[in-house]
Amino acid sequence: MGIIFNEKNDTFTLHTKDATYQMKVDKYGFLLHLYYGRRTDGCMDYLLQYADRGFSGNPYDAGDDRTYSMDALPQELPCQGTGDYRNPAVIIRNADGSYGCDFRYRGYRITKGKYAIPGLPAVYAGEEEAETLEIDLEDPVTRTAVTLFYGVLPEQNIITRSARIKNNGREKIYLKKAQAACLDFVSGEYDLLCFYGRHAMERNVQRTPVAHGTQVIASRRGTSSHQYNPMLILAGRDTTEEAGNCYAMSFVYSGSFKGEAEKDQYNQTRVLLGLSDELFSYPLEEGEVFFVPEVILTYSGEGLGKLSQNLHYCIRKHLCRGKYRDCIRPILLNSWEASYFDISTESVYQLAKQAADLGVEMLVMDDGWFGKRDDDNSGLGDWYVNEKKLGGSLDVLIRRINELGLKFGIWFEPEGVNEDSDLFRTHPDWALRIPGRNPVRARNQLILDFSRPEVVDHIFEKMCTVLDSCNIEYIKWDLNRSLSDCFSRGTKDQGRVMYDYVLGLYDFLERIVNRYPHILLEGCSGGGGRFDAGMLYYTPQIWCSDNTDAVDRVKIQYGTSFGYPVSAVGAHVSDVPNHQTGRITPLYTRGITAMAGTFGYELNPAKMNEEEKQEIRKQIKTYQKYAHLILDGLYYRLTDPFAQETGAWEFVSRDASEVLVNVVMQEIHGNMTQNYIRLKGLLPGCSYQEQESGKVYAAEALMEAGIPVPCRMGEYQAYQMYFIRMGLDEK
Repeated sequence: MGIIFNEKNDTFTLHTKDATYQMKVDKYGFLLHLYYGRRTDGCMDYLLQYADRGFSGNPYDAGDDRTYSMDALPQELPCQGTGDYRNPAVIIRNADGSYGCDFRYRGYRITKGKYAIPGLPAVYAGEEEAETLEIDLEDPVTRTAVTLFYGVLPEQNIITRSARIKNNGREKIYLKKAQAACLDFVSGEYDLLCFYGRHAMERNVQRTPVAHGTQVIASRRGTSSHQYNPMLILAGRDTTEEAGNCYAMSFVYSGSFKGEAEKDQYNQTRVLLGLSDELFSYPLEEGEVFFVPEVILTYSGEGLGKLSQNLHYCIRKHLCRGKYRDCIRPILLNSWEASYFDISTESVYQLAKQAADLGVEMLVMDDGWFGKRDDDNSGLGDWYVNEKKLGGSLDVLIRRINELGLKFGIWFEPEGVNEDSDLFRTHPDWALRIPGRNPVRARNQLILDFSRPEVVDHIFEKMCTVLDSCNIEYIKWDLNRSLSDCFSRGTKDQGRVMYDYVLGLYDFLERIVNRYPHILLEGCSGGGGRFDAGMLYYTPQIWCSDNTDAVDRVKIQYGTSFGYPVSAVGAHVSDVPNHQTGRITPLYTRGITAMAGTFGYELNPAKMNEEEKQEIRKQIKTYQKYAHLILDGLYYRLTDPFAQETGAWEFVSRDASEVLVNVVMQEIHGNMTQNYIRLKGLLPGCSYQEQESGKVYAAEALMEAGIPVPCRMGEYQAYQMYFIRMGLDEK
């Protein structure tokens, strides 16, 4: 049983296989956090210490007891208005204009299975896999009610958190801040790991000590953003990949967010993750309900590698859905870097012929096929096939491509609109724009107001007309700008627009998933601008970055791996000089790097020589050979490419019988020093044979001393080694 309520001491204990999470209802009805960490038994309320804190105030209930202060106690739902001056999880503006709420315990329920959230993505699990705890809290003055949701997946070491806020009063209130999860630690020194970046260079790893004050990661861009990922890690100062305590928080949401890590005046650490409170003021009329998106929590006492594997499995098996959740994805060739906007029936067909000859399994037609679309300045929003430009119908083109043995995919950007489009000329009010002001353009486009159902319905119908007309088996869903001018003509309360926009997006995606279960959806926002757990509920893979440079991708994919499985990472081999950096890397190296993802190509085979084509055929066969291991194996980071000359990673089958090691040399020097890569996850006491050389190694030797990386001349060399476990008695 994963959830236990102890009536004697009023504690809730959530057990997973390796962790315990505990909280307590105290004598005043406050829900206090006690412990989250390595699995343990017993009541942890002895950790609560009380003292006269001077300028830390006391609840009126405490009477003359100056030792009791919410400003020092660890809490499950810290709120503004209780005397806690640290970062709150909830801020409410009441009908009388006052700010404040004071939530006290009212009851609980424990049920089998995992809760769901209406209109929002969430982790799912069957009754035999999970339990749900619901804790009811209420403000006795305003009667605003909060139900805290805890989903416990014991075998996966996963705990999820969400909340439902309901206005049970008679007057309108405004929700000004809503964080899904709070972790309060009364002791310990921690580092914060966050994942920052920019377009074409996402999810760089930053590790900094949690110091006095508040460290904030956030997006105010309407999407989860290239700049900060909505996933953070709190780790002990001595925590490494293989040892030490660490905690991950991943927000299952694709819009603006805020994460805060604070060390307070008493050296306690509080970490919050949830919705951004900028441009957020959500109205709740009498009886109305607001759902706070979910946060996934996991703990590891065995270092960062195990922490990542917990998240990987949860996302793969309990967040991603549909036909392609467990399938090896088709190897595709995307037309973008081959053709950009210059496409026609004949050019796309010739590209498909070249792809089929190489062994590619799917051809994707990117931007340029619809409306008046010869560049990125016009046509966006007009989702009808431009048969004049293509030189024929889309259905006929797809039939010809299918006859080559290839599947067909297509690119959409449903949320964007150009002012030079039929849609904008007909419905200028459908774009997010502030009345009386000129809008902010990005890529010379505006954003459609997806907070309005009629806008979502229109674009959905136009997309379905295209999808129903022919055999499309893949959609790349793109968004090539951040949101701004967030004013909607569909509501008087503008503080709800950005949240409602994301609900509109999720409604659209849910309808697509249900209507076209055979279609593989790949998320994209200029590459990795919306690479988050929320999108993975609808799109089992996301284009990792618009930057396809193999050396940059080693770092981008390294940072991504801390929170997301390889099966979710869209990764392709592209042409050289690389279109984003101008760097020239060996084709073999580009293939190795792309094999840390869904694998595909962004190039024009017609411009390649026969030797290069043969290399691609070989890459495709290699990927197909190892795809099961890459998709379902345990992923290990073997080096830190931000600090070392090598970027190295490893896939190990769950029974440790197969091992695939990948290494990319990022630097080359005269009289080069020798690099050794230590393997992980092997079965002690066994021997492993490297298949190309035939050499046999002891598991302990590979894990403790490592294996030498060959020193070949030339920049950016890569190496791939495949090991098979020998008999248990062989050395």
